[in-house]
Amino acid sequence: METLNSSDIKKLLDDEVLKRNSTNELSFEKPDPLLIAKQYNEEYISLICALFAYGNAKHIVKFLDALDFSFLKQDESIIKRELKDLYRFQSNNDVINFFIALKRLKDTDSLENIFNLGYKKENNVLEGISSIIEAILNINDYYSDGYKFLIGKLPKRDQIGNIKLIGNSAYKRYNMFLRWMVRKDHLDMGLWKSVDKADLILPLDTHTFKISQKLGLLTRKTYDLKSAILITEKLKEFDNEDPIKYDFALYRIGQEKII
Repeated sequence: METLNSSDIKKLLDDEVLKRNSTNELSFEKPDPLLIAKQYNEEYISLICALFAYGNAKHIVKFLDALDFSFLKQDESIIKRELKDLYRFQSNNDVINFFIALKRLKDTDSLENIFNLGYKKENNVLEGISSIIEAILNINDYYSDGYKFLIGKLPKRDQIGNIKLIGNSAYKRYNMFLRWMVRKDHLDMGLWKSVDKADLILPLDTHTFKISQKLGLLTRKTYDLKSAILITEKLKEFDNEDPIKYDFALYRIGQEKII
C-alpha cells in the first residue's frame, strides 16, 4: 500500500464517515450489534448488546435479536426459571446471573449515574468504565470464568492508584458502548448528555487495529489499552472535539478490506 500523508488519511476517513453515517449501514446483511441496540434505545439493553459483542458479527446479531430483554423487568425467580436455551460462549447460569445483576442495578440507578461516579473525578472514561464493572460485580456475588469474561476485569492500577495503560485490555466493548451512548448521529444514539464526546477512547478491535497500523495511525504492535489511547490521540489531530466519529469508518474499512 502506498504511504499516505496526514492530509490524505484525514480525507479518506472524512469521506468514509460521511458515507457510513447512515442507518443503511446497520442491517442483517451488514451486521453490527448496534442494529439491535437501536431498536430499544435504552442504556441497559445497549450494555447487554455491547458486552456480548465478541466473535462473529452475524452470530452476535442473531443471538441478540433472539434475546428477550424484557427479563430486565421480571422478578429474579422468573429470570432463573425461564431464561434458557442460549448458546454464545457463556453458560445459562452466566447469562441468568448477568441479567439478575443488571436488573438489580437498573432498579437502583441509571448506568449514566454509575459511570459518572468515576468519570466526573477527572473526566476520565476509564474511571467511569471501572465504576460500571465494579457495580456489576458487587451487586451479584456469582462467579464463573464465562461471567468474568463477559463483564470484564477491573482495570489494573499503579502504586498510586492510576489506571495502567500498559497491561490492561483495550476495553473495546465498553468503549463501543460509550460511543453509542455519548455520540449522536445517524448511527450512535446519544442517550447520555453528561459525558463529553472528546473524552471517548477508540473501541479497538482487530479491524481497527490492523487498519490503524496500515494507515500509519499506530506503529505499536501490541493490542492493548495503550494502543487504543495512541490511535485516539492521532484521531484528535483530525477532530479534537469528536475523534471517535472515525471509529465506525475505520471498522468498515477493515471489515470490507477497502485498503
